[in-house]
Amino acid sequence: MGSQCCKFGPDEDALERERQRKLLLAQLCHKKRVKAAGQIQAWWRGVLVRRTLLVAALRAWMIQCWWRTLVQRRIRQRQQALLRTYVIQEQAAVKLQACIRMWQCRQRYCQMCNALCLFQVPEGSLAFQTDGFLQVQCAIPSKHPEFHIEILSI
Repeated sequence: MGSQCCKFGPDEDALERERQRKLLLAQLCHKKRVKAAGQIQAWWRGVLVRRTLLVAALRAWMIQCWWRTLVQRRIRQRQQALLRTYVIQEQAAVKLQACIRMWQCRQRYCQMCNALCLFQVPEGSLAFQTDGFLQVQCAIPSKHPEFHIEILSI
């Protein structure tokens, strides 16, 4: 009986405990690796998401820049068209005013010429005497010509 209790070989309980301990260590190491892998995967997914968001933001920014350029170009074209229309209208108004003023000047000139033609003495006739019986006064204001004729009798 004494031989059974004093075994010098490996104890099965100790071996089992050693296996349990190694298994626990392996499980802990595996959990650490899984946790580290999860962290790496989360970081990589975050990098991919950030890249995707950055690309999307850059594309949106490019579209916005293009759209703003297009809108500014349209506004500038509209302003230039309005300016051209304004210039054409102003030139037409100036030309019309010049024509009307010229017509008015011609009318006044023709009135003056017609009025003076009445008082011109035909050559060879002595219809008007120059000794003071007839005095003609002509005053031309800036807008309308006026003739004042006074006939003096002796």
